[in-house]
Order: sequence, then structure tokens, then C-alpha cells
Amino acid sequence: MDPFLADGYGVTLPSALRTLPALQPKPLVLCIEDNPLYLSLRKKVLERDGYNVIGVTTAEDALKTLREAPICATIADHMLAGTTGTELAREMKKVRPDVPIILFSGTVPEHLDQVDVYVNKGEPTATFLGILWGIVQRYYS
Repeated sequence: MDPFLADGYGVTLPSALRTLPALQPKPLVLCIEDNPLYLSLRKKVLERDGYNVIGVTTAEDALKTLREAPICATIADHMLAGTTGTELAREMKKVRPDVPIILFSGTVPEHLDQVDVYVNKGEPTATFLGILWGIVQRYYS
């Protein structure tokens, strides 16, 4: 099962195609998903790929974490309880404009102006991890 797919069905999770550079401490990623099961699965995949991950289920917790922790990238679902990923992205950019935002969703929003990268949930996990790796590299360079 591919934990990045919205419906939980798909390809078997591939091993990482590349390794993260020896960054110390490990890059800290904020993952926002209102479904606790999907959040847990994504967190495990990201940790296995070399990231430290803070997972939250609400926009309020996402903004609080972004203010308090040295986040280098965020991954947000678009369909969140009480808000959307694009609305959350606008608020996150007010708090930390330097932190890239990946919108990870099966729904393509009409406006992506505050989102740095949109990734469809149908993409293979290896593709998603490659995109995240590129974003983290740019953040640290």
C-alpha cells in the first residue's frame, strides 16, 4: 500500500532512490493531514527516508508549530477540516515566508499562488520523495 495515496490503494512502497546528504540535524518537515491514519503513514515514510517529522492534524497546530520549530519544508493536504491547504499556505507564508510549501492532494485547487509545489496524490512515492529532496536541498543552500 502506498501511504501517499488518498484511498490507500496503489503500488508497493519503493525504497529510496537516493540518500539525503549528511545534514545535521536531520531536516525537519511539517506534515499537515487531518486524517490521523494517513498522517501516521506519511510520517513513517518520511522518517524512513531520513527526515525528522512533526505531524499535525489542524491548521491551528500547523501555524503554532511553524512559529516554534526550525521547519525546513511543509507538506499539506488540500482538503483539511475547516480550511483548505491553499488558505493555510497563505497564513503560513505570513509566519515563515522562507519555508517552502508542498500541497499534496488529489484535488487540484483553483489558486496555487502561495504554494511552492503541487504534487498529486497519485504520484509514485519515489517521485514525491525526489521533489521533497530537491526542495530541502534548495532550502539549505
